Amino acid sequence: MTTSIINSQQLSEDLSDSNLRLKDIIKTLPRECFQQNRRKAWTQVLFSVFMVGLGYYILAIAPWFLLPFAWILTGTALTGFFVIAHDCGHRSFAKRRWVNDLVGHFFMMPLIYPFHSWRIKHNYHHTHTNKLDEDNAWHPIRPEVFESWDKSRQFAFEGFMRKRLWWVGSIGHWAVVHFDWRNFKTKDQSSIKLSVAVVVIFAAIAFPLLIATTGIWGFVKFWLVPWLVYHFWMSTFTIVHHTASDVPFVAANKWNEALAQLSGTIHCDYPRWIEILCHDINVHVPHHLSTAIPSYNLRLAYSSIKENWQPYLHDECQFSWSLMKQIVDQCQLYTTDVGYKSFNEYYAER
Repeated sequence: MTTSIINSQQLSEDLSDSNLRLKDIIKTLPRECFQQNRRKAWTQVLFSVFMVGLGYYILAIAPWFLLPFAWILTGTALTGFFVIAHDCGHRSFAKRRWVNDLVGHFFMMPLIYPFHSWRIKHNYHHTHTNKLDEDNAWHPIRPEVFESWDKSRQFAFEGFMRKRLWWVGSIGHWAVVHFDWRNFKTKDQSSIKLSVAVVVIFAAIAFPLLIATTGIWGFVKFWLVPWLVYHFWMSTFTIVHHTASDVPFVAANKWNEALAQLSGTIHCDYPRWIEILCHDINVHVPHHLSTAIPSYNLRLAYSSIKENWQPYLHDECQFSWSLMKQIVDQCQLYTTDVGYKSFNEYYAER
């Protein structure tokens, strides 16, 4: 997993010195990449609804030994729900805002994810991708920040990384960030309250009904475990998209938007059935160049990017346990202008 350009220190210098602009890259993309197609968008909706429905049907009839397969299928299909809402959050699903908001809330509801709070926080991530101390997605922790924490928080974070618990990371992000409207600007708080109310009302109706008809085990079987599988993919996609030992996070005064989005975003191939159920969200470089590209046009855009900007792209990778082990074991703490180090390296230097 090395870059196609140079090492991370040299890339950091390029990020500050380059005159490359994001609009220069976007201009090279085919116009078709940005065209919304109502048929393709709603076909994705029907496909995801069908696959989630199929997953729940299999859960209902499967013997106990087939439940893991059904949980993986259903949770991965639910990730497709999130990707549709993801397009809605970027206004690339439909031309009318109210359609994006309605569809986005509908598909976030079973995930208990407030649509507007996620949309606002996620757009901030796009504005500050790989900017040190600003990017609010999966971002590195600097040693001096780690040292400022109390012992219990240090212990929790170190254990989280050493035990390779990246797959629960998005649950913490979901719980801490997205339900408190006080974390948002005043002008956004009314929309945040609306989105929180939508998921709270959904949960207040759906969960008691599910428990009343299927029991506590039914709640675990039909909602909790598929939801955990969905968060596995959320956590995995998020960390893999921007984390490698040679991908720099750059201070604001050295940050270049174009190179951060182009070189700091990683394309990772997954088994094709996962890519289909998740609507190619792993084809992530085009999405970071322009959020106006709908998910069904990501592969077209990426082909153009590879043709025109290959020297700037990070090497592609293949999803595997060894990849996740490498990322989590190496990318534990981050020293500004130097790069990642493991906890073992950190303690050895002290």
